[in-house]
Amino acid sequence: MASTSKLSNQARNLPWVEKYRPQSLDDLISHQDILSTIQKFISEDRLPHLLFYGPPGTGKTSTILACARQLYKDKEFNSMVLELNASDDRGIDVVRGPILSFASTRTIFKKGFKLVILDEADAMTQDAQNALRRVIEKFTENTRFCLICNYLSKIIPALQSRCTRFRFGPLSQTQMIPRLEHVIRQENIDITPDGMKAIVTLSTGDMRRSLNILQSTSMAYGKVTEETVYTCTGHPLRSDIANILDWALNKDFTTAYNQILQLKTLKGLALHDILTEVHLLIHRGRTAFAFFCFFRYRLASGTNEKIQLSSMVAAFQAVRDLVVSDAS
Repeated sequence: MASTSKLSNQARNLPWVEKYRPQSLDDLISHQDILSTIQKFISEDRLPHLLFYGPPGTGKTSTILACARQLYKDKEFNSMVLELNASDDRGIDVVRGPILSFASTRTIFKKGFKLVILDEADAMTQDAQNALRRVIEKFTENTRFCLICNYLSKIIPALQSRCTRFRFGPLSQTQMIPRLEHVIRQENIDITPDGMKAIVTLSTGDMRRSLNILQSTSMAYGKVTEETVYTCTGHPLRSDIANILDWALNKDFTTAYNQILQLKTLKGLALHDILTEVHLLIHRGRTAFAFFCFFRYRLASGTNEKIQLSSMVAAFQAVRDLVVSDAS
């Protein structure tokens, strides 16, 4: 009885991204073409080396862990699966040490292959990737490798050619909302439709991020609305962006600058986030894109925010004056 209570307490204290992580291939909500292909590999016992790549929070790690649970029983999981992630050393010593040792040893009482999962493989050094290439060729008979990364370009071509590649794209709103609704029901969360829309919008196809936003907002404010979501994440509200745009275009320089600076200070907004949201609001082709990239580049280079805010307001007003003069 005590052990059951302890397990329930552990489940309650887990972050929701772990508590609601899919445990089987059937629980996964997206990329059905990829899942059906992998399911066929497993059913025919012809699993190749795999390379999963794509943005964070799109199900790459969950997919391979679900595969591993389908391939191995709980009691043999630890002996048949080696999982390394970005928190582990990624130098050549790890490839020649733990990975080589695990891949080269055969299991006596279990038929089939072992599985090595290398999460964040794009953090591996070039030397380590070259050493891994040799390990993969040498021990293919009894070991399968799954490389997971965000940037395919950081994986050397020799490793890419030895793996079957699958791209995990950002999740769509229709895929994310049912899963979020399931979590909301389980956790009994008070959420409004605009709160749900705000979570989906800010997560930009990242399921992990959407769950983190949902959990942090519900714990901080109790009720999840558009305003509490934007406040919790530190993103400017759409109404604030509309006000900033209105001030920049319709007020004189000093008034616009002071009002934007006051709003920025009062709500703790970052100028980079303001620029991003304004860009999304008025994006009209390459000119607008280049205009905002210029300011974001200067912010990323460590320039003073007040100077860049002055530049932004001045640029808006120059465009406004140009439009007015052309119209007259």
